[in-house]
Amino acid sequence: QVQLVESGGGLVQAGGSLRLSCAASGRTFVAVGWFRRAPGKERMFVAAITWSGGSTYYADSVKGRFTISTDNAQNTVYLQMNSLKPEDTPVYYCAADAWGRGIPRSRNNYDYWGQGTQVTVSS
Repeated sequence: QVQLVESGGGLVQAGGSLRLSCAASGRTFVAVGWFRRAPGKERMFVAAITWSGGSTYYADSVKGRFTISTDNAQNTVYLQMNSLKPEDTPVYYCAADAWGRGIPRSRNNYDYWGQGTQVTVSS
């Protein structure tokens, strides 16, 4: 059974940092991505990484502030978020690509999704 379990969300002041984790189990994946969704809006791409760690992708809004990485031994993907802003606030979702479609910024690239973890950045 495939599982993606996110953790690490919470409340932080603007300018602060958080690290999100996505623990994957049940099968191997080609890539893992992070998306976020604000209330009433669509799920938006944040960052993605190939499981080998060879390629990373970032949304322009987070480039230079967020870093995505893998720990293959732990089957975990991390999203280090620095210099957080109030607009970084929504629910963050981890997603896994089992087939390597090659469109990491698209929701359609992913086969499995986690339940989400809330990030709140206060001004």
